[in-house]
Amino acid sequence: MSFILASTAIGCKKVPKSITPIPGANRTGPGVPSTTDPTDRGPRHPPNTETTPTTLPNDPTGSTPFGSRIDKGDFWGDKETYKESTVYFAFDSAQVRPEDKSKIDAVAQHLKANPTFKVEVEGHCDERGTEGYNLSLGERRALSVREYLISVGVGGDRVGTITYGESQPAVQGHDETAWAKNRRGEFLLLKPKTQ
Repeated sequence: MSFILASTAIGCKKVPKSITPIPGANRTGPGVPSTTDPTDRGPRHPPNTETTPTTLPNDPTGSTPFGSRIDKGDFWGDKETYKESTVYFAFDSAQVRPEDKSKIDAVAQHLKANPTFKVEVEGHCDERGTEGYNLSLGERRALSVREYLISVGVGGDRVGTITYGESQPAVQGHDETAWAKNRRGEFLLLKPKTQ
């Protein structure tokens, strides 16, 4: 019996397994390399503002890839017009809530009445989660609002998206009241400079 116990204790040596490297795991978004550990709450990076679109399939209009950036050089940005149309999200969700669809409908009606206007949907998050996760969640939120705008008749080429993750909180605070106001999608109306 002691032989069996001794061979069991000595015979199977546990070898620690190394972590399998994942290509691109140190990236926080398209074109935004991270210089920190994903769980680190250290230095922040600016949002992804590159003009190369992130291509995702199934744009209902077929005209512009989801996640596209609009070249804003020929437009004036106006945050005030749609300020009351800010869309809020549940914790860790990118699903547009039924009570916010009327806000997006109002934005869509205004855009349809002004065919030279475009809009950029900004995705925002609260401070919980890693920087990389929040950049991704902010992008999914912006894309969700964009998809709804397209579904009610706004051309996909007129709706861009950008994610700010947690970098631009609407309110300061570390409780559910503040977090609920920071989980949002905001609209930047883009008016042509030539008007």
